[in-house]
Amino acid sequence: MPETSVYLVDAYSDPVLVRIEGRACFQNSSSLKDFAIEMVRQGKRRFVIDFQRCASMDSTFLGVLAGVALDLRKQQPPGSLVLCRVGQRNLELIRNLGLQRLLIIDASDKVAGVEKATKELADIKNTELESARLVLEAHENLVAVEDSNRAKFQDVLAFLKNRIEQG
Repeated sequence: MPETSVYLVDAYSDPVLVRIEGRACFQNSSSLKDFAIEMVRQGKRRFVIDFQRCASMDSTFLGVLAGVALDLRKQQPPGSLVLCRVGQRNLELIRNLGLQRLLIIDASDKVAGVEKATKELADIKNTELESARLVLEAHENLVAVEDSNRAKFQDVLAFLKNRIEQG
């Protein structure tokens, strides 16, 4: 699998389909976040993300997912974010952060139409400050979902707030 992630999408399907190939992490979460924001702006409310080929994920990526799910819940009508073919290790990470209450986890092995997700999202190169803002927002999302995450990420949050204040 690739060292970093490639997100393959089908923006025209309902639900919007996303396939993760490789690692899902802070270095490549901006493109997924921006894509989801644009899809919601266009009126899309249902998303399915296929994790079958997701080698690993970090807390920033999970915080981005949490932010997307929180935004979808605020829409009228509320939207949904379904994770499928997650795998045991990734499922443990999701549950350890309490995200199973926010996201829908589909336990089936089949995802209708996922092969149509073939358009690769462009990789976004953030500045160090933009990256710090993304990581901070993602971790704040995790705390918003589950307050016990505050203790897990308090050092990260403090460091990033300080980094952003320094400019």
